[in-house]
Amino acid sequence: MKFISALVLTAILGFAVGIYGTLPWWSFVITSFIVAVAIHQRAGKAFLAGFLGMFSLWVILAMIKDTPNDHLLATKIAALLPLGGSYMALILVTGIVGGLVAGLAGLSGSYFRK
Repeated sequence: MKFISALVLTAILGFAVGIYGTLPWWSFVITSFIVAVAIHQRAGKAFLAGFLGMFSLWVILAMIKDTPNDHLLATKIAALLPLGGSYMALILVTGIVGGLVAGLAGLSGSYFRK
């Protein structure tokens, strides 16, 4: 139950911080850290909750932003990177980057609590 709560809370707070336009893009790190401090879990679960919460949020938001223009920009950016022009690979890489950063913040929060 703690894991699901931490996962959902990480995604909701990350979204809420992202909506507030004057904060930098990495502000979700602070929320992931705070969630991991507030909801005590083992280090692996804290990392996984942060990773999965932010990974799912970033993938969903990237799909929502990318779908209306028929994936044109994402396909062009994916062609510049070694992704074979696959917009879906670019969206997954985006989610992995956000997930890793949030997961490491959750891991740090778990260790900070000890």
